[in-house]
Amino acid sequence: MGIKAALPKYELYFYTLVLSLAGLWAASWIFEASSANVNRKAFKESVKPGWHYFGRKMDVADFEWVMWFTKFRNHIVFALSGHVIFAKICSMAAPQWPLIPCPWPALLSASDWFVFQSGFVTGSFALQDVLFYGGSGFTIMRCMSFALENYEKKDGNYSFLELLKYNFYLPFFFFGPIMTFDRFHAQVNTPDLTRKEREMWNIRIQAVLHLAAIVVVDVLFHFLYILTIPSDMKLVRQISDWSLAGLAYSNLVYDWVKAAVMFGVINTVSRLDHLDPPQPPKCITMLYVFAETHFDRGINDWLCKYVYDYLGGNHDNILKELLATICTFAVTTLWLGPCHVVYIWSFCNCFGLNFELWVAKFFKLEPFASMEAKMSEAMSRRIRGVFNAANFWTIILYNVLALNSLDFANLVFKRLIITGFPLSTLSVLFVTYCGVQLIKERERRLALEEEEAKKEKKE
Repeated sequence: MGIKAALPKYELYFYTLVLSLAGLWAASWIFEASSANVNRKAFKESVKPGWHYFGRKMDVADFEWVMWFTKFRNHIVFALSGHVIFAKICSMAAPQWPLIPCPWPALLSASDWFVFQSGFVTGSFALQDVLFYGGSGFTIMRCMSFALENYEKKDGNYSFLELLKYNFYLPFFFFGPIMTFDRFHAQVNTPDLTRKEREMWNIRIQAVLHLAAIVVVDVLFHFLYILTIPSDMKLVRQISDWSLAGLAYSNLVYDWVKAAVMFGVINTVSRLDHLDPPQPPKCITMLYVFAETHFDRGINDWLCKYVYDYLGGNHDNILKELLATICTFAVTTLWLGPCHVVYIWSFCNCFGLNFELWVAKFFKLEPFASMEAKMSEAMSRRIRGVFNAANFWTIILYNVLALNSLDFANLVFKRLIITGFPLSTLSVLFVTYCGVQLIKERERRLALEEEEAKKEKKE
């Protein structure tokens, strides 16, 4: 089935209605559970007084979110202000570069060594805090990328200064994202620093959207305690299957929003430096295929370039794919920190990725291939949507395991798959199917737009 297979509009409207009503229904259950248990003893540590305007307590269970926008905001301000200071220093040392913004890499191209020393000292001061927040892992990956690209370089070697400016570029240095050395080196050494049409307008819009996302999340935390409820297993066992499904899904959506905002802020600054950083994480709602479940796109690019694609080739051979996925998730396990939950998460995702390939190859055999060839593209899309819906919830369960706890993931699985069968299982699967078809419709339209754009370029 091609990605351009269309469905009737009335069918898509029906899917939209079902998905909207189901989302509101699940949210109402979570809101009721949050309101009824706000003074619960188990909530005491994670539900604190919130904004005075709402007169409600706020869910502050996510340490990372709170620290990123409270304690670590000092480091963020430090990084951004340092970035501007270095831009001014650079403009004095090398007037050909714009005053603001000015890329860090430009500092090393200037003849004034004071510029480089200032940046290096400031980065060293920042290192003591970054090491407590996973920055050391980013540094290791950058160094490995530099070493591997240096090894493959045919004409000479990259200098040590290239490594320093790659590793200590301030916006990426603190929290990522990772950009492979070859991409970074090519972008910072491009002589063309002109802006595309409406580029600055788009950057401003993105900045406003990131700010709006922070406000929306904080507001929702006053009404939906999606982070605190899963930690109270006694309460979780009492809520409905719909509420449990909504909790599992909303936890993953929130984690995506958090990462999208964090990387989005950093990427906005780097785009001011004429860089093209990795895109924000792909929303969990858009993931119904294991091969597309890259969350951190920077790390995904790094893993694909140096491990997954290197070993897996075109990912069509079963044995090569198995080797590539095992090695990829072995590296990922080391990155995340080996523990029993990470082991289970890595094994499940590794199996899911391979199983997806096995199933795809199986259905290419006869008589399945002939059966699909006789179907209309719309019918083929509907049948595939059923399998994609099941795949979607498999991805949800695997990632809930990593975000919450083994007990919570196990409970979600039992309630939605075993004890909830057939009513809860089939109803959740049907709602998910509606969502998958809407996602496929969006992908279809994007594919058509890209095709039109290519035709216009040729003409």
